[in-house]
Amino acid sequence: MELLKLAALDAEDLAVISAHLQDAVLRAGDLAWLPGEHRFVLVARRFDWSVAPGEAPRRRLTGVHFERVNGVKTRGITPGASDDTLSLLAVTFEEGEAPSGIATLVFSGGAAIRLDLECVEVRLKDLGPVWEADGTPDHEAVRPLVENRP
Repeated sequence: MELLKLAALDAEDLAVISAHLQDAVLRAGDLAWLPGEHRFVLVARRFDWSVAPGEAPRRRLTGVHFERVNGVKTRGITPGASDDTLSLLAVTFEEGEAPSGIATLVFSGGAAIRLDLECVEVRLKDLGPVWEADGTPDHEAVRPLVENRP
């Protein structure tokens, strides 16, 4: 099994990393802000969307680090402080004065982490362990809730 290794240096690259992290699960204790190093890191159990039809769904342990982080704000999460399970929906990027901007890790339930970036410099690397997932994430159950919003 090949280990996935990706780097993002712009918003387009970050969208690719976001796609691979969709439906990753992690604990608040798997997040760390290292202000002295201007780095934000996380370890997640990402759903492997590249599984061939007919194969059992699986998850992989994956490390992600954001470099050149000037500040971190959270909503609904205390990084490193609990074992609450989080489900990562997406990583978005809003450009500021180029090349800086804001990356936002969007979690289910309204939780979010906002990273003030000097520039986009993100790395994702599978760490090796792979295991069979309980099932494939189902987004159909969420769609009606989104469509019925005012």
